[in-house]
Formats: sequence, structure tokens, C-alpha cells
Amino acid sequence: MPVNVWGYLKEYEAERGEILAAVEAVLTSGKLILGPNVAAFEREFADYCGATHGVGVDNGTNAVMLALLAAGVAAGDEVITVSNTAVPTVSAIVAAGCVPRFVDIDPATYLMDVDRLEAAVTPRTRAIVAVHLFGQCVDMEAVAEVAARHRLLVIEDCAQSHGATRHGQVCGSLADAAAFSFYPTKILGTYGDGGMVLTGSEAIDTKLRKLRFYGMEKTYYALEDGYNSRLDELHAAILRGKLTHLPAYIARRRELASRYDAALADTALTLPATAPGNEHAYYLYVVRHPRRDAVMAGLKQRDVNVNISYPWPIHTMTGYAHLGYTAGDLPVTEQAAREIFSLPMYPSLTDAEQDTAIAALRETLAELGA
Repeated sequence: MPVNVWGYLKEYEAERGEILAAVEAVLTSGKLILGPNVAAFEREFADYCGATHGVGVDNGTNAVMLALLAAGVAAGDEVITVSNTAVPTVSAIVAAGCVPRFVDIDPATYLMDVDRLEAAVTPRTRAIVAVHLFGQCVDMEAVAEVAARHRLLVIEDCAQSHGATRHGQVCGSLADAAAFSFYPTKILGTYGDGGMVLTGSEAIDTKLRKLRFYGMEKTYYALEDGYNSRLDELHAAILRGKLTHLPAYIARRRELASRYDAALADTALTLPATAPGNEHAYYLYVVRHPRRDAVMAGLKQRDVNVNISYPWPIHTMTGYAHLGYTAGDLPVTEQAAREIFSLPMYPSLTDAEQDTAIAALRETLAELGA
């Protein structure tokens, strides 16, 4: 049997009873949109992350967009982020009417190189979107210092970092607002799309609740222009149950990462590095090799499926050519994109499946003389 980079079926089977019970309770409740499960999950997830307010939305992309709008960006404002991220980070900035500006990444962690952040600030800069990539946090202290000097908003993109901590503080409570995705592959994922914005600001919370519901506070009367961007009751009910398993999910991911570390330490692969002050949640286990494509081909021949996150830096995509970047502008990002790939990583991955992936990887590296 092939070893997949991600899968949910074993996890679903283990949790099937409670998931179906939650779905049945919603379907027989008479309340399908913005009901008690959404309100409860907003409180429970905010509490888990140490935030004051949580606002459930329909997906992680809109979570970023609405967080920016609720925090106060305006059309034409520049927003600094990284090119080594999923397209939704940048498409959300554009959807908010803003102009993305990129800084390069740290070669060890692949996170924003905070030493380059201040040089990217211009008179048009209004916000920073700090992407907590692969399961660990950006150096938020350094980001906060730059933001304070230039009076910038800071938004955390936590789509890949549920439960990750920075100096013991859970991500989602480290900035003006934080955006989460509950897409199925995420550390905390549902069986479809879903998202949330966390904030400590009463004003941002109030604004978010209007923006996600057509600009309304009460049905049919819009106080301002808004969006249809609501987390639904079914996904909220499922996520409430899965939130109780989140510590176990993360513990298993860390166990799998530790097993990879031990088994691959003597290879030519560059293994994941955890930045000082961080506790990694291992959404992905990202390794690096200069002959990445040959290694992946060897793994495919051995029925081990891996992934690249991400093969094309956003600043090199034709969809964002209008931003004016060219190949060579972000050399660390571009080099990483040619060499990184992620190994199978999800809580229901068995030791035996992981051992198969490790053996296939070691055999491939030996075959390549790498």
C-alpha cells in the first residue's frame, strides 16, 4: 500500500461516533447558520489560544482579508508578507484592496527574515502579515518592534500553526488579530472549509461580526457594505469535538517529527530547524536536498507520496506579475523552492507507515549517492 503525505480516513474512523453525533445534533436542532455551536466554538477556540474574541468565518482566506479590513486597512495600502506561503495569504491581501510587498525568508526556518522587515517599510505601508509557516511562529517580538516604530498593524496568519507557541504563548494572541483556517489538512481541520479570526480588540471584533454578515447587525439591515463569510453550524460542531483532541494531535505530530529526526540525522537531508523560543506543532515536516526532484522521483517509484510547499514563490507567478517582482529578487525564497519537500505527517500516520517512508527515503538517497 502507498504511504500518503496526508490522510484523514483512519482519524475519521476513530472519531466517527462523536462526529456523527455532533452532525445529528445540529441537523435536528432547527438552527443551521450562526447558531449555538458557532458561538461556543468561537469562545472555546479563543480561550485555547489565549485570545479575548473569536469570530468564525467561512475559510482561512477570508479570515486574513476580514482581519485586515476590520483592523483598518484602506485601498492602496501596502501590506508586507512573504512570498514563501500559500497563495491565499496574498490573494486575501489583494482582496482587501491592498498591495502585497515581500521580504525574503530565513534560510533555516523558512519564516520571514525579520532582519529584512524594516527595509521593506515605505510611507504606504499599513500592515504586516506574519505567516507562521509549517507549524512554528515568526519572531513576533521583532515584528512588534518594527510595527511600533512605524505604527503598523500586525496580523498573524496561523493557518499552519494551530497550537504552536512562542515563549509559551499560543499563536493567535500575538498581534492585533490572527487568521486561522480549518481546511481538512490543517492541524485542526474540519471536513470542508472553515476559518476564524481572533483578536483582543473589542472594536475589531465588532467590525468583524458585521463584515462577515453582509455588514448587518440585525437581519436585513446593513450598516455598511459587507460579505457573506460565516462559519456554519455543522463545521463548528465538528470542530468543537476535534478541539478536545488538538493536544493529542500535536503530541503525535511531535512524536513523528522526533522519529524522523532520529532516523534521518545521518543523511544529506537538511532537517527542520526550530527557532529559539518556539515550540513547533509540525503541520508539515519539511526537509531539503539539492537534488529534490530526483529524490521525489525515487520515492514515487517506491509508493511514498510527498509534497512541495511551495514549488513556486508567489512573486514569480504570472498572476502576481503586476506587483513588479522578477526572479532573483528574493534569492533565499527562490532557492528554497527548488529544494524543499515535506514528508508524510499527520496524527494517524502509523509507525509502520512512517518506517516504510523512512526506508524508501534512505534507499533513494543511497541509490543517488546523495
